[in-house]
Amino acid sequence: MKRLTILGVVAGLALLVALVVWQGWHDVLRVFEHAGWPLLLLIPARIVTLAMDTWAWRILLEPLLAPRVDTRTVSAGPARAAAPTPARAGLGFLLWVALVREAVNRLLPAAGIGGEVAGVRLARTRIPDTAGVTASVIVEVLLTIGVLYLFCGLGVVLMARIAGGADQVWVIAASLLLSLPLPALAWWLLRGGQAFQRLERFALRAFGEKTLAALSVDGSMQGAALDGAIARLMAQRARLLRALIWQLLSYLLGSFETWYALRLLGHPVDAETAVAIEALSQAVRHAGFMVPAGLGVQEAAVLLFGMLAGVGGEVALSLALVKRMREIVLGIPALLSWQWFEARAWRRERVAGSQRV
Repeated sequence: MKRLTILGVVAGLALLVALVVWQGWHDVLRVFEHAGWPLLLLIPARIVTLAMDTWAWRILLEPLLAPRVDTRTVSAGPARAAAPTPARAGLGFLLWVALVREAVNRLLPAAGIGGEVAGVRLARTRIPDTAGVTASVIVEVLLTIGVLYLFCGLGVVLMARIAGGADQVWVIAASLLLSLPLPALAWWLLRGGQAFQRLERFALRAFGEKTLAALSVDGSMQGAALDGAIARLMAQRARLLRALIWQLLSYLLGSFETWYALRLLGHPVDAETAVAIEALSQAVRHAGFMVPAGLGVQEAAVLLFGMLAGVGGEVALSLALVKRMREIVLGIPALLSWQWFEARAWRRERVAGSQRV
């Protein structure tokens, strides 16, 4: 696996360098100079769209964020009843967790799932229900896949109009249709309520109980508890619909990044073209999840669909590099803050352990 990761990084870098050489780095640099400092506004714009995604996640977490009452004081009588304890996992904290999740998935060789594992671990520090938090992330990922299909389908329709039915567009459309049974099957298996129990039984036979406990998020979560949490969440259709709508709005608003960046880069486009480029680029980026950080894949996709939409090659590649730089500017501080958080938690645990001894 490590060798495959290294090969993926090398191949991605080679593809990225080849694209820059093909379009001419002087031309790309000139386009950046034309845009100037207003490109930095894409950073807060991304935070806004990520906050919408975070709100969708919070909708799924709502049952776990309800105020809790200390039953020990309540049982002592109404006079000693404690006031409800407010939930500590506010939107700001969840947004930070979402930033870390995105940074891990976008900048580290985590095959597109490392961010979700990190997100569960961080969310558990404020929400102790491991099964519930894990279920919310799993269901959120499934909803994201569904939203991505809707968004990419819209992009295919729009690009077919803009590019006059180019072959590349129909290849993407065919790929979407052929891959659709996979997420549908995953949804059906999870909804059945025993997927993780079966996976747990298989892992017990294959790796043993000690290894399975070491691999679990907190060493105690069981497949039955996770299956139950997922089933309860998936039965709340109104909640799922609300989360799906917020995610779809986030994707649509994310097209503003493409529209705004192209305007600054000297090639303004209309909203339909921006949505088409963004949607199809997202489709290719997610399809190439095995390439670490989507290196080279994302840039090639933006370049291809930008040129199909009539955007010059150097401008389209500049757009791709702008997206990559925005990921780095947001991602590196998120990763550093995550490491600081983990180091501080480790020190607290070490001090507590020494005091017990």
